[in-house]
Amino acid sequence: MTSTLSTTPATPTAPMPTTLGPITHVAVTVRDLSVSVPWYRAVIGTEPVLDEDTGPFRHVVFAIGSTLLGLHGFPEGPVDDRPFNPRRPGLDHIAFGCSNRAELEAWARRLDVLGVEHGEIQDAGYGSGMAFTDPDGVALEIFCPPAG
Repeated sequence: MTSTLSTTPATPTAPMPTTLGPITHVAVTVRDLSVSVPWYRAVIGTEPVLDEDTGPFRHVVFAIGSTLLGLHGFPEGPVDDRPFNPRRPGLDHIAFGCSNRAELEAWARRLDVLGVEHGEIQDAGYGSGMAFTDPDGVALEIFCPPAG
């Protein structure tokens, strides 16, 4: 499916926005909610704010700051068995913020306690991050801004 921009002007009913607002939610399709929900609950450290069966799918939603993270499960299961790949068009990874490198190091310890494998902390000019994956192999990261 290709997206194209319309050249037909819309009828104005409100001031024309110039930029998009913040990301309000991210939804990730998982293979098995009975595996993913407890895993995300442990990593995030909070209970879901919503667990709803909509008919076509069930979603379990966590509030993380001002962003919602939804886990979607479909009754018929996954469309295919291909593992997650950040090089496939679509999602590359989801990054969760923390305030500084000390907090990032604390997150590394927390993931160790939870038994969640993760990479080493990588430092760059734009910040520091630590990569890990969820039970379906979806790429996740905890990221902090650069020091000083």
